[in-house]
Amino acid sequence: MLETVRNAWRIKELKQRILFTLAMFVVFRAGSAIPVPGVDPGALAELFQGDNIFGFINILGGRSLENFTIFALGIMPYINASIIMNLLTIVIPRFKEWSQEGPEGRKKLSQITRYGTIVLAIIQGIGLSSLIAGTAILDRSFLTFFTIIISLTAGTAFLMWMGELITEKGIGNGISLIIFAGIVAGFPVGVAMAAEQFRFGQISIFVILVVLIFMLLLIVGIIGLDQGQRRINVQYSKRIVGRKMYGGQATHIPLKVNQSGVIPVIFASVILTFPQTIASFIRHPFAESLARALAWDSNLHLVLYVILIIMFAYFYTALQFDPFQVAGNIKKYGGFIPGLRPGRPTAEFLGKVTSRLTAVGAFSLAFIAVFPVFLQRFTGMQLIFTGTGLIIVVGVVLETVKQIESHMLMRSYRGFMK
Repeated sequence: MLETVRNAWRIKELKQRILFTLAMFVVFRAGSAIPVPGVDPGALAELFQGDNIFGFINILGGRSLENFTIFALGIMPYINASIIMNLLTIVIPRFKEWSQEGPEGRKKLSQITRYGTIVLAIIQGIGLSSLIAGTAILDRSFLTFFTIIISLTAGTAFLMWMGELITEKGIGNGISLIIFAGIVAGFPVGVAMAAEQFRFGQISIFVILVVLIFMLLLIVGIIGLDQGQRRINVQYSKRIVGRKMYGGQATHIPLKVNQSGVIPVIFASVILTFPQTIASFIRHPFAESLARALAWDSNLHLVLYVILIIMFAYFYTALQFDPFQVAGNIKKYGGFIPGLRPGRPTAEFLGKVTSRLTAVGAFSLAFIAVFPVFLQRFTGMQLIFTGTGLIIVVGVVLETVKQIESHMLMRSYRGFMK
């Protein structure tokens, strides 16, 4: 392991990319400490904690929303804009054509996503400013509101630009790494809270060891879920073009167990926390009962959470993988799956396999997401990471390690995975 790290550090380009990424982390954390002018952060602590949508964004943003810094909105507007673009690509023919045109088409879609991010950031900035108007805004003039909205939008635009810069000049996916940095930034706070519980006798050393063992098992499970795949063998027939012979080789289609990644967990979290957030601002007995029923550790919340994760896992997998398109491409290039006719039988077979894999991935993802809640409920220990945060952190680390691995293998170095 140490030899691998030493070899990675010897590669000049890889070293520069790693240092650039670390420098961007420093910029991100520095910006997370710059407050938005005209706002009293001390009056917002209670609003942005707990099981509402703001608490969820606060966790992903490294507590920038709680402190109301220029990065308070985080990268969530960009994520929402990307999700909306994925959905629009299905229903708008022009977008679908662009998605199939290669780099130039994807460049156009990326540009629209950026504009959409700015629009969503402005809308969220207006909504957030209106929400805290009576709580923490010192001067309720138009100029103050305008300054707050512009500061929040500029912070999101800067994070979007920084994420793309990390992807281009750093190592790993920039947007994912920014989310990773925000979640990991809460690690010291979680450790301090656990230490306080131990110091006051609320938990024992045995409980801490049990929690650590279960968290390690969850990490192993997340790695297995991320790396697990089924390989469908494909045979290509020999064909002669001019004087050259093509085909005749065997390959495979790697179908991942969890093709949707962490998207179902994020979708389910946002949808469940949104009605509870609205209910918390309505002074009515029914609204208060609804807020209590949808508390993050309630049984109703957990049941709905599992159902939504499974639903979104199937939905997003259907968006990402089209069996008929894959079967058509195999047939187009003279390929076939052994024992199956090209065309519709192949597509139906791929659909069945994908459905079974998605079932395994969806239920596994739901279990990993809710298990920390039961662990915290039975041990009484304040966990450092939620299930969502753990899935994101492990997934980003694996993705980054793969990129480092590819850089090292290009230069004939042995990587981390042997």
